[in-house]
Amino acid sequence: MMLVLGIDCGNECTGYGLVELDSRQELACVEYGVIRLSRQAPLCQRLASVFKKLSTLIETHHPDRVAIEEVFYALNVKSALKLGQVRGVAMLAASCHNIQVAEYAPLTIKSAVVGYGRAEKQQVQAMVSSLLGLQEIPQPADAADALAIAICDLHTSITLGKQAV
Repeated sequence: MMLVLGIDCGNECTGYGLVELDSRQELACVEYGVIRLSRQAPLCQRLASVFKKLSTLIETHHPDRVAIEEVFYALNVKSALKLGQVRGVAMLAASCHNIQVAEYAPLTIKSAVVGYGRAEKQQVQAMVSSLLGLQEIPQPADAADALAIAICDLHTSITLGKQAV
């Protein structure tokens, strides 16, 4: 059994999703949601909010791993820097709890979940819902993306495990 916390970092909304892989190699959604950040709050307060919420999730669920999306190129340098700070806080929360962090490229995540690296948001949401047997499509998209990141990490772990044998 393995539990992964997927995190979709964002400047205003950071998604999180906990996905478990059981002994029968079946995926199950444990919890998902978003951390909404006020644009009016100073950046240091927003980062502290992300750290506190992620730390609480880690302390409550004790995931085996944390998975996040790799840095991607952005047109707006200021937004990219802020996103990098949120990613740093997510990595710090995991590290403070001695949890390994895995990073995945957006194309890798979409390929692992949908089978196509250029899949649209709606395709990712629908496939996440299907893979986890959810009654509804996870909303907002940030939460679905976080679940997709966790699923990608679990699929990668399964594949690496099979290759090691």
